[in-house]
Amino acid sequence: MTEEGARAAAGRVRTAATVAEAVSAADLVVEAAPESLDLKRALFSELDRVAPVAILGTNTSSLSIAKIAEAAGRPGRVVGIHFFNPPLAMPLVEIVVGPRTDRETVDAVRGFVEALGKESIEVRDSPGFASSRLGIALGLEAIRMVEEGVASAADIDRAMEAGYGHAMGPLKTSDLVGLDVRLAIAEALARELSDERFHPPELLRRLVAEGKTGKKAGEGFYRWEGNEARPTRRD
Repeated sequence: MTEEGARAAAGRVRTAATVAEAVSAADLVVEAAPESLDLKRALFSELDRVAPVAILGTNTSSLSIAKIAEAAGRPGRVVGIHFFNPPLAMPLVEIVVGPRTDRETVDAVRGFVEALGKESIEVRDSPGFASSRLGIALGLEAIRMVEEGVASAADIDRAMEAGYGHAMGPLKTSDLVGLDVRLAIAEALARELSDERFHPPELLRRLVAEGKTGKKAGEGFYRWEGNEARPTRRD
């Protein structure tokens, strides 16, 4: 983005002191609250009151669209709009269709995603959807490999980048997403799917307990200096 374009974009951003002030004139709302079902349900209950004609999108990466939509009086207008981290660089948006989501809602969101210059996929409301379920499975196995001393975090990431063409390795991705978020998703999938594959490794639990939740904390599987990731002593 050019400096002029950046200034123009920043000029279109505004903050608001209340949810009602932020969304009262909106056609589309996308929430990005933490991965707490109770928190999201409370927010959607409020959004239903203060944005009566808007499509209500949730950026959840694992929680049930149906359960979130129950809090709104019009579940047909509720849909998952799952951006990938970092959103400015990642081209994919996952559109998650709840059991009562209207087709016109899905079509409108697909058009919105295309207008952003991004690609969309459509998936059914199922634990972890498509992307999180696959991403968590890979990420947890990578964490187990670090835990077992198979290789360093940097070398495991490089294996997936150079060997499989991934733009970013699973451990650096986990740091960007937030290890606390990854832990919450893994626990939710293990519970919903009753599957041992998604039980969080002890190393992940320990890092979160120590406050080493990734880039936002300055340390996770890497040490972060701004946008630069450096190997930790575990490597």
